[in-house]
Amino acid sequence: MAGLSPPRRTMSLGSGSRRPAGMASPKPGLSRSITMGSERTVKRLRLSKALTMPESTSVLEACRRMAARRVDAALLTDSNALLCGILTDKDIATRVIARELRMDETPVWKVMTRHPVFVLSDTLAVEALQKMVQGKFRHLPVVENGEVMAMLDIAKCLYDAIARMERASEKGKAVIDGTDKYHCGSNPSSLIEAFKEQMFRPSLSTIITADSTVVIASPGDSVLAATKKMVEAHASSAVVAVGNKPRGILTSRDILMRMIARNLPADSTPVEKVMTLDPECATVDTPILDALRTMQERKFLHLPVMDRDGSIVCIVDVIDITHAASSIVENSGTGDEATISMIQRFWDSAMALGSLDDETETQSLISEATRSQLMSEVIHEVPGGEPPYPALFSFKLQDRRGRMHRFSCDVQSLTPLVTCILQRLGADIDRQRLPQILYEDEDRDKVVLASDDDLAAAVDHARLSGWKGLKLFLDYSGTTGRRSLASNSRTATMDLASRDAWTAAYGGVAAGAALVTGLGVMVYLRRAG
Repeated sequence: MAGLSPPRRTMSLGSGSRRPAGMASPKPGLSRSITMGSERTVKRLRLSKALTMPESTSVLEACRRMAARRVDAALLTDSNALLCGILTDKDIATRVIARELRMDETPVWKVMTRHPVFVLSDTLAVEALQKMVQGKFRHLPVVENGEVMAMLDIAKCLYDAIARMERASEKGKAVIDGTDKYHCGSNPSSLIEAFKEQMFRPSLSTIITADSTVVIASPGDSVLAATKKMVEAHASSAVVAVGNKPRGILTSRDILMRMIARNLPADSTPVEKVMTLDPECATVDTPILDALRTMQERKFLHLPVMDRDGSIVCIVDVIDITHAASSIVENSGTGDEATISMIQRFWDSAMALGSLDDETETQSLISEATRSQLMSEVIHEVPGGEPPYPALFSFKLQDRRGRMHRFSCDVQSLTPLVTCILQRLGADIDRQRLPQILYEDEDRDKVVLASDDDLAAAVDHARLSGWKGLKLFLDYSGTTGRRSLASNSRTATMDLASRDAWTAAYGGVAAGAALVTGLGVMVYLRRAG
């Protein structure tokens, strides 16, 4: 969907999905590889729950629902509840805001992309991913029994595949167990390295064309003026610069989440009020893989690129990079069966169920004992033995060695959370200098968790926003410069509550360690006897 050009996506509910006009047929070798290779299907991918609504819904209502769910795409259905269109944040920016349409009076069917490409839930996953790369679109609806089942986002799959490929390469084994040794030889990891070098090591300069353009806006420009520039350039983002030095970036998602969701008028709202401040930038010499890593770690989809003189030359997004990287392999003249098979296995690796981030699960006997104890306490507090929903929530936290820990714990008070942190990072924490626990909100602000009420508010907000978890940080510098949910008059009380939580947690961990040690001694004595 470039600018206001006619939609390229087509669909037929009777026959799955058709190839967009102008899309090249898959290479025969790739088709054979897919047919003979993995049998994993789309339903085994990490799918997102699709936001669906009737095509008669007003654009304003659609935007509100998208903002509430923190999603940048919605699927539209006709009177027969069949998929008939897709509405993305780019559609909203370029087809509604730029055209100055009344959102409360405009039905979604007037601005949606009609007949989007979709896949059936039993479609081979590699075929779905290939379809998205070739069509250069991020979102792919998944249909089962004629009804919309879920949404697939290629950005997540790409990041996961790269992480798994690198992990496999570091461990000296194939991305997927069972790689064909006939093609790979006795050292399959060498093929991974060759594939990674060929597809992702080239610099961004190899995918930037001579006709690449970048939309430049000033901080004082209205959002309306900026979106009109974006339409003219067939772009979904703009760099906000002062003297050719980037100060921010304005994307379609920013417009949806920070302007429309707050009922701000596009014609009088300055870009600086809704832009993302101080964007990460790459240079033309940045390797493709490094650019993707940056986008993954910082959780954004657009990356401004500067030349060697520091001037902005373009903005690349995750789809641009994915499509270009695939083209490098296809046009390299080395598309033999081994390389084609490796491409297929690379995409196939994105589907594995489980953790997708480069994280370390550090579950221990103590943590399992504590979790069982917590769940038991919760169940006994509720008549009928059913735990109140929801009793647990997910968190992730990075230790000083850069390892990421993911865990779930009871959120009815701060003590279980502190206990889980101690079980994973106990060696990093000085008991005489206890840190503050912070979490990152949608604006990337660090918010203090200093009391049970803070934790409850944070989890409630996360659930209402559709988040699956919260990312935590430990701060040893005090509260200076940090936002808190508490007023100054309550600071002393909250500090005391926080210290009580740490004290209780230390006691719980010590008791848990003693329990596990005792159980270990009992087992040893029984075996010895």
